[in-house]
Amino acid sequence: MPTTKGMRHATAGTVVRVAVMVLIGIMLMYPLAGLLLAPTRTESSMMHGGLAIGTWANVQYAWRQIMGFDSGIFVVWMKNTVVMVVGGAILAIILSVPSGYAMARLQFRGRSWLIFATLLFMVMPNTVLVIPLFLEVATVHMLDSFWPIIVIYGFYPFGVYLAFIHFKTALPMELVEAGRMDGLSEIGIFFRVAVPLARQAVALVGFFGFVAGWTNFFLPYVLLPQTQSSPVAVGLLQMISSSQLVNPELGLNVQLYMPELALAAIVAMIPVMVIFIAAQRYLQRGAMMGAVKG
Repeated sequence: MPTTKGMRHATAGTVVRVAVMVLIGIMLMYPLAGLLLAPTRTESSMMHGGLAIGTWANVQYAWRQIMGFDSGIFVVWMKNTVVMVVGGAILAIILSVPSGYAMARLQFRGRSWLIFATLLFMVMPNTVLVIPLFLEVATVHMLDSFWPIIVIYGFYPFGVYLAFIHFKTALPMELVEAGRMDGLSEIGIFFRVAVPLARQAVALVGFFGFVAGWTNFFLPYVLLPQTQSSPVAVGLLQMISSSQLVNPELGLNVQLYMPELALAAIVAMIPVMVIFIAAQRYLQRGAMMGAVKG
């Protein structure tokens, strides 16, 4: 039975840990709160620092300035991003799920090397592949086209690994054997047995593929040199470089200061937040896939 002294030490330790976590949480939430409140404020009020809630009129003014930048090109950037990212995520699901199933449940020559190559490409920084990809895309004269971006987004080794883990640990082998005994081919087992049980894996692959594509900056920055073809991640950089804060001599007909830039960043984050909320049920279950075999 714990002594009173031991309980006091445990309570003190708990209080210290909670206090440290609260302090870290405040440190992380402070800049996020500043970002969310920035569009409601004016540039002059933000120069004084601190957190304050402004007015809805300031938000409307900031949005008008964003829409006035380069004839409303911000909307074009958002549409470009949706086309590329959704296309890449769908292609990633189509390629990753059967690949993961094949590596998890089929026996073939070179299987272990294929798994090793998947892990290798998964940990390889994307920047390493940008120059070779640029040279290949330029060779086939497809720079400034969405298709190379969609295909590259569809090549998603992390998605293959997620599907591999799911089918390796969470798909009962008894169901696979039963399908074979019923005369199903391997393709039939995949579509009629494995896929209906892989909703969580599909959700994880789709979600992480969507987020990876939406936040990808360097690849579209290199492969899409034209402003009209840029995704929103690259477009935000163009807005920042055109802002009076960075280039006061540019002479824009709109005001792009901290409130306007903050609002543009918030709008750019909304699709990811919507997808995250919509996929919560599958993400919570999918995060535990493979934890209990069978």
